[in-house]
Amino acid sequence: MSSASGVQADPACLEAFQQLKLGKKLKYIVYKLSDDQKSIVVEKQAETATYDEFLKHLPENDCRWAVYDFDYSTADGDRNKIVFYTWAPDGAKIKSKMLYSSSKDALRRSLNGVAVEVQGTDADEVDHETVLEKVLRR
Repeated sequence: MSSASGVQADPACLEAFQQLKLGKKLKYIVYKLSDDQKSIVVEKQAETATYDEFLKHLPENDCRWAVYDFDYSTADGDRNKIVFYTWAPDGAKIKSKMLYSSSKDALRRSLNGVAVEVQGTDADEVDHETVLEKVLRR
């Protein structure tokens, strides 16, 4: 699938997401634009990680997309939801923000099973408590 900017998600992006969605192996995936900015590729994935470990892979001065298998507890027991992140920190270059914004749909539409979307421009917008509030509202 391609976006208005012509960027396409690499098949490996979708394969990794299917593993995460089915609860097989992956806890999170971080996506980025390829060096030639023509496709979306997997930058990092992990089978196990805490939420803080995941956040360390969102760069301070560049954009990324990510999905995280977010675990939480309710009175009814333990739950999880897949959260999609658009990370565009204030310190990122404007060109990068524009490319990531215009290419998001190429990735997001192909990730069936995402329950919550989070857009972050600073650490407070993606901290555990803030995301947990969004997850609980869904």
